[in-house]
Amino acid sequence: MATTDFAKQMQDFMGAFPVDTKAMQDAFKSPAALGEKMSKVFLEAAEKSADLSTKWTKATLAKVGEVATVKADPADYSKSISDFASSSAEMVSEHMAALAEIAKRAQTDTVELMTAAGKDMSAEATAAVQKATTDATAAVKKATTAAK
Repeated sequence: MATTDFAKQMQDFMGAFPVDTKAMQDAFKSPAALGEKMSKVFLEAAEKSADLSTKWTKATLAKVGEVATVKADPADYSKSISDFASSSAEMVSEHMAALAEIAKRAQTDTVELMTAAGKDMSAEATAAVQKATTDATAAVKKATTAAK
């Protein structure tokens, strides 16, 4: 009774359908490039946000310093606090608008990147499927010819 060498059969079968490692590397490059671009968008937005927050904090501390100074007349304390509240309300409005602009810019950049990535990946997938079909057809023809 003869034993069948399944390992040899699998080796022959896999050899008939070679794997294109370049296609695998190319398939990895697109998501990696997208990740890099997205990171740049996020880091830029975070940096701008941090800069804005620092500026806001410094302005607030300067206003608090004015409130904390000694006043000659007790009425000056209430005026100082009132001025602080007014300027704080203005700063909140300005800084929230600036934060919204940062967020809007990040959102716009993200949408543009995702749209471009979708188009690129679709084109790459189409090319990969066409190449795989061509390679598989050639491998089947070769295997069929060898079997005859």
